Amino acid sequence: MFEGTGRPYSSFRKSVTNSRPFTTVKFGLTMAREALYQRINQRVDDMVKRGLVDEVKALLPSRHLNALNTVGYSELFDYFDGKTNLNTALDLIKQNTRRFAKRQLTWFRKDADIIWMQADKKELVADMINTIDNLAAKC
Repeated sequence: MFEGTGRPYSSFRKSVTNSRPFTTVKFGLTMAREALYQRINQRVDDMVKRGLVDEVKALLPSRHLNALNTVGYSELFDYFDGKTNLNTALDLIKQNTRRFAKRQLTWFRKDADIIWMQADKKELVADMINTIDNLAAKC
């Protein structure tokens, strides 16, 4: 960084931030764990029906790429390597996706600015709009 600009990296971090002509509102969507897990399981089943296994098979020559070291690909690479059977690989995709979702929730719950809402509530969009309107009225 220094060689290219003549300035130390730390000088970029101390820059004055520009004010923005808008306010950011962060919404987080949540639902009962059982419902979330059911949706994750269904999504994996749908992805398989739409060709996930064939997609991963076509990517075998590129499996060394870091971008393919993700949930879904890793488990199916193990299947193609003969380390597991297809049903076990699919069960592991579901399990690892559920774990990833839990880690995401844990991470985002640390952000006090997030306004949490129930994802499966029929009035979700109306509640979001009302929240934005109420925040705008306070500004």
